[in-house]
Amino acid sequence: MAGMSFKAFVPLVVSALAFTGCSDANQSNPVDETGRAVSCSYPPGGEPAKPVDPPGGEDVLNAGETKVTLHLTAGDVEITMDRSATPCTINSFMSLAQQGWFDETRCHRLTDYGIFVLQCGDPTGTGKGGPGYTIPDELSPRTTGLEKEGSVATYPKGTVAMANTGRPNTAGSQFFIVWEDSQLSPDYAVFGTVDEGGLAVVQGIAAQGVDETDGTSPIAEAVISSVTLS
Repeated sequence: MAGMSFKAFVPLVVSALAFTGCSDANQSNPVDETGRAVSCSYPPGGEPAKPVDPPGGEDVLNAGETKVTLHLTAGDVEITMDRSATPCTINSFMSLAQQGWFDETRCHRLTDYGIFVLQCGDPTGTGKGGPGYTIPDELSPRTTGLEKEGSVATYPKGTVAMANTGRPNTAGSQFFIVWEDSQLSPDYAVFGTVDEGGLAVVQGIAAQGVDETDGTSPIAEAVISSVTLS
């Protein structure tokens, strides 16, 4: 599958989230409940959208919170991330941020009916760009903290999660910010939350609507100029 998608019970699913590539569906990263460092694997997954090094996978921190700030055109969005929940996902995100992967990238997808998300993290702005590797899913109940009902889960506003191709273990660099409570399949690794100020920035972008020319891009300019690590 060449495009990433949200699987939801609502019929407006748009297949615009993702990178090109596949990974072993049986891959998994260990989550050590004790707070010790863990090892992470990052299998190859297609060609990178631009040059970038895969993250190191040894002695990955598995305790404590860390924060990053996305400097968007419309304002700053601070993301708080819990290393004890998704250490391998956070390790990848931090590595990409340190290498400037997200700098001058456009948040290319906005949904404003049924599901309410702003998607970012693809340097190509097409929904098909990724870093050339994949991240095995970190989806334990302790990790997600989502309220489930049947085959769907409620992602509260302010949630930050990894996009994927609709198949297991296919996350890369693309992520989405939930700006209103949304029901989706429980298959997206939740790795952070945005603060109230950041949520207001994203909601302001969403308030301007979706560009009718392509049906997916936000009308508002939503470019990440840089990312600051705390």
